[in-house]
Amino acid sequence: MERREVNATTESPEKIILRWDSTAAEEAREKMIFDSDRHEIDLYLHAVDELQKSMNATTLSDSNSSSALQMAMARLEDEFRNILLSHTYPIETESFSEFSNSSTCHSIGSTADGSELISSNSEEVEFKYDIEGSLVKQLEHLERNSSTTSSSYKSTNSIREVDLVPSEAIYDLRCIAERMIAAEYLRECIQVYGSVRKSVVDASFKKLGIEKLSIGDIQGLKWAILETKIWRWIRASKTCVRVLFVTEKMLCKQIFEGLGTSTDDDCFMETIKGPAVQLFNFAEAISISKRSPEKLFKMLDLRDALSDLLPDIEAVFESKSTESIRFQAVEILSRLAEASRGILSEFENRILQEPSRVQVPGGTLHPLTRYVMNYIILISDYKQTLLELIVSKPSTRLRYSGDLNMLDMDFLEFEGEVTPLSLHLIWIIVILQFNLEDKSKHYKDASLSHLFIMNNVHYIVQKIKGSPELREMIGDEYLKRLMGKYRLAATSYQRSTLMNVLYCLRDEGLHVSGSFSSGVSRSALRDRFRAFNAIFEEVHKTQATWSVPDTQLREELRISIGSKVIPAYRSFLGRYRSHVESGRHPENYIKYSVEDLENAVLDFFEGNRVSLQLRRRSL
Repeated sequence: MERREVNATTESPEKIILRWDSTAAEEAREKMIFDSDRHEIDLYLHAVDELQKSMNATTLSDSNSSSALQMAMARLEDEFRNILLSHTYPIETESFSEFSNSSTCHSIGSTADGSELISSNSEEVEFKYDIEGSLVKQLEHLERNSSTTSSSYKSTNSIREVDLVPSEAIYDLRCIAERMIAAEYLRECIQVYGSVRKSVVDASFKKLGIEKLSIGDIQGLKWAILETKIWRWIRASKTCVRVLFVTEKMLCKQIFEGLGTSTDDDCFMETIKGPAVQLFNFAEAISISKRSPEKLFKMLDLRDALSDLLPDIEAVFESKSTESIRFQAVEILSRLAEASRGILSEFENRILQEPSRVQVPGGTLHPLTRYVMNYIILISDYKQTLLELIVSKPSTRLRYSGDLNMLDMDFLEFEGEVTPLSLHLIWIIVILQFNLEDKSKHYKDASLSHLFIMNNVHYIVQKIKGSPELREMIGDEYLKRLMGKYRLAATSYQRSTLMNVLYCLRDEGLHVSGSFSSGVSRSALRDRFRAFNAIFEEVHKTQATWSVPDTQLREELRISIGSKVIPAYRSFLGRYRSHVESGRHPENYIKYSVEDLENAVLDFFEGNRVSLQLRRRSL
């Protein structure tokens, strides 16, 4: 450092130093040298230089000089601390950063009203279901062109240095540091610097909402609380790395660079080691926490944020003394990636093993179907990240004690044609269908079992169609296969439901003497009408309470049923109505008109019990 020339003085260096000894002079206790005029400051620094020079020039130890030098170092240490304390306000993050104040947080495990949809008992696999929705990623960014009256900026790409200490103060701090280091008081200088500046960093951390929590403390928090903390951490970490730590590093260089080997790095590490460990311990705690499906998307958010910050972390902590922080960030990134892969695998296992046996009423959508499909739509929202992380195909050797032969293993034909991530998504849908097939067996009514499969596979198809990203990954070939499955289920449902109804409307068994032309058995015809009425009333009674939640599918199914039953009944009624009406009490047999049946079909799949008698029209 360039030293200023000082006018000659008759006072000895020892006397000048003694004059500012706070243990001996009352005036010295109340004043700081660097609050004085420049001449007094330079005079004192010159005295220290002369004293140091004289001690270096002689081989004999001068107790007076040695004592004076110790006195000077103590004084300079106080002055150093005082200058630093005069500039210990935390960085005003609001003046140079802008974060999104609104975001949609997705919590896996509750319904829209906050209640849990399904919770298994202690002997079953715990699996909870999510609300419907799609992920809105949190986008935070530093404001590039903000201005402030108290700070100036030096910005290179995403990193921004903030000048918080005036250049005059930096000059004085460097003057003091140079002399303390020359007198072998480096450790004391670094400790003072680190303790003061660390308090500034701590204050900034507090403003950013970064709490002092151990890894154990973090892992002990409920996930709902951690979700919010992760969101805050992502915002705060950008400011910490790109502004706060960078600013501290710059200040260390301004004061200590060139005054000793790695002195500026040592001071930087002394200042930010504790806060940096505190910051990254949070991400580390999340990365090694217990894996469960609801954590995947926040882990991916965390991983994306840390990945985005990594080049800046490597730039800020590039030195040997700070490499432990750099290594910690890289290790956390690796753990988050591994945890994300593990969670996806665990999710697949849980779908297959989900144990609920309670039948959903009316064959409607099962909560598992809603949960899984909304979950994989969120997965597709993270397509770019997961394409990097998921590099191996799914394992079909899942932990399951049942019969796996029913699994649609032909999905493996897509290997080599789609990405490993796409294979995982297809596999998830395959095992979801397998689970649904297993659940459908618990319906005693075969028609309802088919309706249940139709509803759920149709929902799967519609969710895929509604998400361009998911549809692209699943592919049209597999989508067509799924569409075929729900159509087959719809056909099977109609066949099993209408078989007995249509059987009553056949001509066989109504003719007399072996030929139809010879006449119609009135008693057989009456029995046939009675059978039709009873069967159709029972079909109406059940189908009205069953549910098809998709409006379009419900209408298509009603039209299809009507197109089979109504023409057949109209034709049967046209052929045989006169035979019944010519006898006694025809209203006991022909209870319903064609219009009655048309109106009755409109009651199907509404999930409400409706009496067919109320639908009757006057004949």
